[in-house]
Formats: sequence, C-alpha cells, structure tokens
Amino acid sequence: MSYSKDIHRQAEALLEKRRDKAIMAAEQRSEKIKEALPEIKDIQNQLSAIGIEISRLYFYNGDIKEKVASLREKSDALVAKRSEILKSNGYRENAMQPEYVCAICEDKGFTGGRLCSCHRQLLKDLMKKEVSAFAPLDRCTFENFDLRYYSEEPLENSVVPRNRAEKILEASMKYAQTFSKESKSLVFLGGTGLGKTHLSLAIANVVINRGFSVCYGTSQNICEDTRSAMFGRDSDIYYTKEKLLESDLLIIDDLGCEVENQYSIASLYNIINSRILSARPTLISTNLDWDELEYKYDQRITSRITGEYTIMQFFGNDIRNIRK
Repeated sequence: MSYSKDIHRQAEALLEKRRDKAIMAAEQRSEKIKEALPEIKDIQNQLSAIGIEISRLYFYNGDIKEKVASLREKSDALVAKRSEILKSNGYRENAMQPEYVCAICEDKGFTGGRLCSCHRQLLKDLMKKEVSAFAPLDRCTFENFDLRYYSEEPLENSVVPRNRAEKILEASMKYAQTFSKESKSLVFLGGTGLGKTHLSLAIANVVINRGFSVCYGTSQNICEDTRSAMFGRDSDIYYTKEKLLESDLLIIDDLGCEVENQYSIASLYNIINSRILSARPTLISTNLDWDELEYKYDQRITSRITGEYTIMQFFGNDIRNIRK
C-alpha cells in the first residue's frame, strides 16, 4: 500500500527499538543468571567456544561436515543441560533468550522476504495516529452513526431525510468494505451538521484497518500547505505533494472553507485532476450545494467532479442543534 516514507520510517524505528530493548533485557537477565548459577556461566563459555570453532572450520579446505556435526551435537547437549538447570532453579528454559514482541519475525518486521503481520499492524496504527491528529477518527464509526437525528417527515422536494441518510450510510459502508485503488471517488453534499465528516471518517477507519493509506484534511489546511510549499516555506508542512497525490484515499473535508483566490482554485484543481489521472480515489465533503459550487469554482473543477465522482446529497437539519 502507498504509505508515506515518513510512516515507513516511523515503523522501522519502532521495530528497531523493540528489538534492541528485547536483546538488552535478555543480556541483563543472562548476566544475573550467570552470577546466580556458575554452572550456567560455564555452559555459556563452552557454547561460545564451540561457535568460534565452527566459524573457523569454514576457512579450511576439505570435508568439514563430520566435524561441524560433532560440534553441533555437543552444542545441542549443552543447550539441553542449560534448560534443565534453569528449570530446576525456577527459571524459564529460554530465560536467557530475548523476548520479542513478535516471535514470528523477532521484531525485524520481515519474514520470508515479506512484511510481517506485526509490521503491517504498526503501519496501520501509525496511519490512524496521523489522521487522528487532525480529526476525531476514533469517535466516528459506522456503528455510532445515529439515524434517529434525521427526520422521517418528507421535505418539499419529497425527500425523506432519514431514508436518504440510511441509503448513504449503506452505500458508505459498502464503499469502505470493498475499497480498492480502483474505487470511484465520492462527493458528499449537504448543509452543516448532517454527518458528512462523520461518515468520511468512518470510511477512513475501515479503509485504514484494511491496510490502505489515507490522507485527511480540510480544504483550507490543504490549500495553506500547498501555498507554503510553493513559496519555499516547507518546514511545517504536513500536506506534502506525496501525501496528497499518492495516498490510497484522499479526503478533502469542508470544500469551500478555504480562502477564495485563484491560487486555491488552481491548487484544488491540480490535486483533483492529478488523482483522477492516476486513478486514485478522493472523497470530498462540502456544505455548499451544487449551484454554489459551480458559482464558486472554476468549471474545470465542477466538470471533473460531475464526470468522475459519485454524488451523495444529504438532507435534514443540523444534528448538532438537535442534540442540544
């Protein structure tokens, strides 16, 4: 999956830290055990000597198989004896070995030349942490999306808000559960407080859990960072070109809240168009209706959305006011 270089670096650093911690703890335990049990210290010295002897044999010409086999047999006998002594003195038989967080890869992050499941989980956890820095990811799930806040009374256009919200919820769940890099892009339209951000983050939750990378941001923050990058002020930038264009799913929340100028429009068009050309899904939410979008933005943006996005229109009253 298309995780950023920074996410990969963080995961690798955590794995290295885990491994170093396990090895250091094992060394400290071993020293204490050898102090308490001199016979264990003697066995460890013998095992070290056998290891050195085997290493030296590989520099000699001729058949060394028999000698190596004999030394390994001796080593196995010493290991078995060490285990017996440890157990008889109240220790675990492998008490001198590192206790890795992941026994499969020994905290190396790879097994059989592929990412270990622990490494993949670290990437997911770091991805969630990154998105959570900008939005309440943990509080926005499909399970706590409450349809009771949507009216069952038909509006003037005959739309029943609760029925519409239920259909959008079902479509969003299916979208998240079947998400792939070939998924369609979505746009959520509707007034404030209708659950657009909630469902966007619920989708992000599932998509991240399935191993895909997600970049979430408001259009204002995204435009501010792309503008800063353009003028070389990139020391504090989160929304890099890599994140915006290469994440498996980009969520642009609150389209229309950004400062209105030609640069913002050009920046948004470049992001939207680039992701369409590279076939990477984008989810846009906005409080503007379609007429307002067409008035506010360059026709190139709205035409790309109508041509490439699935549009979902929310109806109802601001849920935040109803909860009060």
